[in-house]
Amino acid sequence: MEQAIQGQIIENKNSGLIYMSSRRRIPIALGIVELNLFMKKTVILLFLLTGFLFAANASNDTLIKDTTENKSFISVVEEWYSENTNYLSITLLMTAESSILPVPSEMVIPPAVYVAMQPGSKLNIFLIILFGTLGALLGATLNYVVSISLGRLVIYKFADSKVGRLLMLSSKKLDKAEDFFNKHGKTSTFIGRLIPVIRHLISIPAGLSKMNYFSFLFYTFLGAGLWNIILALLGYYAGKNQDIINKYSHEISYGFLVIGAIMVVWLTIKTVRNRKKA
Repeated sequence: MEQAIQGQIIENKNSGLIYMSSRRRIPIALGIVELNLFMKKTVILLFLLTGFLFAANASNDTLIKDTTENKSFISVVEEWYSENTNYLSITLLMTAESSILPVPSEMVIPPAVYVAMQPGSKLNIFLIILFGTLGALLGATLNYVVSISLGRLVIYKFADSKVGRLLMLSSKKLDKAEDFFNKHGKTSTFIGRLIPVIRHLISIPAGLSKMNYFSFLFYTFLGAGLWNIILALLGYYAGKNQDIINKYSHEISYGFLVIGAIMVVWLTIKTVRNRKKA
């Protein structure tokens, strides 16, 4: 049997797909890895939003003299989303989320739906879900095509490269995605869309196995659509309680900043420990 870089080629009798099977099986729960990746993505967005907050507050202090109180972090973010969220931005961000870029869908769909709940908003919740799902299909297709074109060797080397690490990739994460694909076959592209870490990587083993593209699109559409509906419900619930959010916006803002600081400290300590072990 032909040997691969980190596995061997086998055939799944149930799905009829041929794919690479990892030598190492990691039967442990993915909870810690999922939390780690989500926290890293969240920290990135918190940094961006915090920087925007400081810039907005500076602008308010110098240009707006008649305001009686400073806007809270939540209010500034809400205003920014209202001015910049549209169907194109939703599609592009969800395309990035379904590719290898560290953009969490939790920061795209729920806020967009929240904006759609505001009086006078031109956004439609159903169209947000539709364009979000379209973006997910585009990003997944990009991963699928690149995987077929470059092959397993190049994909794994890139994942362990400096650029790959910067994008929060690693061969271990690809191993997990392949293990999941090997176990569940075609339906993994549906189930995997609901699992953090696996979600944006499951299209890579699908491409490496040369899964039928139309089957890939079908299962990805179902999984991404269901996930976006779940996220939309979160945004809808937040929109229904916007009076409470606005009332306690300052307290919520401080809470986000504290959580962000804790995440930064936790990730810094973990990084230092990993380097010492290496």
